[in-house]
Parts: sequence; C-alpha cells; structure tokens
Amino acid sequence: MVLKEYYWYFKKAISPSICNKICKLGNSVEEKIGTIGKPVLGKELKKTRNSNVVWLNEQWLYNLITPFFKTANKNAGWDFHFDYFESCQFTKYTSKGQHYTWHQDDFVEPYNKPNDPNFHNKKRKLSAVIFLSKQKDYKGGELLFNLKNDEEGKDRIISTKEIAQQGTMVVFPSFIWHKVTPLLKGKRYSLVIWALGNKFI
Repeated sequence: MVLKEYYWYFKKAISPSICNKICKLGNSVEEKIGTIGKPVLGKELKKTRNSNVVWLNEQWLYNLITPFFKTANKNAGWDFHFDYFESCQFTKYTSKGQHYTWHQDDFVEPYNKPNDPNFHNKKRKLSAVIFLSKQKDYKGGELLFNLKNDEEGKDRIISTKEIAQQGTMVVFPSFIWHKVTPLLKGKRYSLVIWALGNKFI
C-alpha cells in the first residue's frame, strides 16, 4: 500500500489537566505485564517488550479521541474504514531499561470472535499514542517509526522526539513498524488506542 502520509499528529491536543487525569486514573487501577501477540513469557517476553499496562474503557476517553482519529484519517488521505475502538491501553515505562522493540500493532489474521460483532473479522486499522508525561520527567523511551521503502528496500527511521510533548497525539496505520527505546530515567506514561474496521481487500 502506497501512503502519502505515514503518520499524522496533533501537537498538544490534550490539555495538561486531562493528561494528569488520565494518569491518575491509570495509576489507580491494578497494572498487568504488557504482552505481545504470541504466547511468550518471562525473559523471552522482556527481550521484546518490557512495560506495564492498565486497560481503560471510560466513555469520556472515547469521546475525547474519536474526533482526532477521524481528522487524521481524512487529512492524511488514508480514508480507512473503522467503526470500533478496543480498550484504551494506559502504558507505563517506569523502570530503567523498559522498552518495546520493533513491532506492528496489526495481526496477520483478522479477529475471530463470532459472538462479538464489534471484533469479528475485523483488523486494527489505525493506532494512536498520546504522550501523557512531560518531556522533562523522563529520558529515553522515545517512540520511533520505521518507514520502510518498498522500492529501495531500506529502513527509514523517524524520531518523534520533537513532537513528543505532553498532550500530543500521534495517529498512524497499524501496520507501520514502530518501537519504544529503553527508558533511561524517570517515568513515561502514554495512552495507546486502536481503531478496528473491516479487513483490507
């Protein structure tokens, strides 16, 4: 698929007070170890992903994010079909070395949940990350994109450091490769959201 834009961002779209509200909510719920799409545990899991997560489903969060998804989908020229959001993932990088290696958010096969029409036969179409922490509160933990060029077969690494300010929201197709570099110090909080839609034909 040829893309005109690989990601679309809204700088400081979410106010500091709302970012703090989300952090307070996320930190009030019991956290779980962040997993990946295949059954890997322990040391093997930590080689790929080392972070903690909390799942949030408050309606006001979806009311907040939906307009940004729609605007990014239109302005970036993707025009992907989507009609449902998964649970919001409050992601915590709070220990030195926590990270997430190169990965895609989309899976090879669509969801197979015949009893749940919101998920069944759908795929992750768009992903979003909201930076909730102030940049001064942590070092490392940088979100990178790998915009692979199919014609040249070369990696093109893009840093989001310049836009990763508190409240900035970045939206991108879920098949785009991305990673979070190891945390060096401090605490990095973010909210990750996935929009589902009919599989690509």
